[in-house]
Amino acid sequence: MPLYDYACTKCGRVHEVRHGFDETYGEPCEACGAPLRRVFNPAPVLFKGSGFYVTDSRGSTSGSSVKSDTAAEKPKEEPPKPSPSAKAEPAA
Repeated sequence: MPLYDYACTKCGRVHEVRHGFDETYGEPCEACGAPLRRVFNPAPVLFKGSGFYVTDSRGSTSGSSVKSDTAAEKPKEEPPKPSPSAKAEPAA
């Protein structure tokens, strides 16, 4: 059976109550006698396994380090140089 949190509408005191999924809890607050409201807590999310990091989607490398694809790390290609046999045409 799961635990549910109920908060008092008047004093704010939180009670933990264990009851079934289809059961309701209608008892008043033990401290002041005011009605209780159910508190919804966020569910925990756990990311386990591969596929949750930026480096997981990249292909494997030969070493243990992962290289990033930045322009600074890529080798620069030089523009083709004109051959010495090609003569420049005179400007008209």
